[in-house]
Amino acid sequence: MGKLDNKIVLITGSSRGLGKAIAMKFASEGARIAINYNRDQKSAMELKNMLAGSEIFQADVSDHAAVRNMVNEIHRKMGTIDILVNNAGILSAITWDEFDDARVKKIFDVNLMGPVYTTRECIEDLKKQHGIIINLASNAGVGTAAKGTTFYSMTKAAITMLTKRLAFDLMDWHVRVNAIAPGWIESDMTIGGKSEEEVNNLRQSFKSKTELGMTGKPENIADAAIFLASNESEYMDGQVLVVDGGRIDNLTHSL
Repeated sequence: MGKLDNKIVLITGSSRGLGKAIAMKFASEGARIAINYNRDQKSAMELKNMLAGSEIFQADVSDHAAVRNMVNEIHRKMGTIDILVNNAGILSAITWDEFDDARVKKIFDVNLMGPVYTTRECIEDLKKQHGIIINLASNAGVGTAAKGTTFYSMTKAAITMLTKRLAFDLMDWHVRVNAIAPGWIESDMTIGGKSEEEVNNLRQSFKSKTELGMTGKPENIADAAIFLASNESEYMDGQVLVVDGGRIDNLTHSL
């Protein structure tokens, strides 16, 4: 018996990185995964072939109509959604000197409006199933000293408030809504396209910024997600679980 037997779970941006790790963990606990991808169909298919009962669904989460079509397709192929994991996001470092309307808008469209659109289209399922929403926030939205992440941090701070508001808005249907705020995780988003030397430099830099002297792995976030998706967290709602190794450069809980 798994913790999520026969649960239908939509995980946005789950063809790689944190989303893939969460999908694999959830599937190992008996869930059927609706794998969402935007461009990387090959990776999505490879993951589908690894996870029994899963299906792939293409949609750009920043496109409301595309999200609506995706959810309708999930209904046709899989059934009613029990758990929504709003994972899809982009990280783009932009300083004030580099301000660009299109780049800033894209960050907000994907990181904030994506979860809004996906939640809107899944909300009736989740009410019916007394379901669960897990949002991927970031320690950058709690308070960070990293340069160039102002606009990214703004979107993740908004996800924190979205989590709390959704928990309040959906309490009459007993839909639990919580978030995970990862620190620096070695994933496609943070090390993709970088040389081995660049990755090692990043790894050492972020190790020095944590109380535990380590960097995170996607599996660390997947473990937190399975906790929030299972009955083990049944007394938690509207909370943000920070998984960052104890960042000492974070403005909200520095030494």
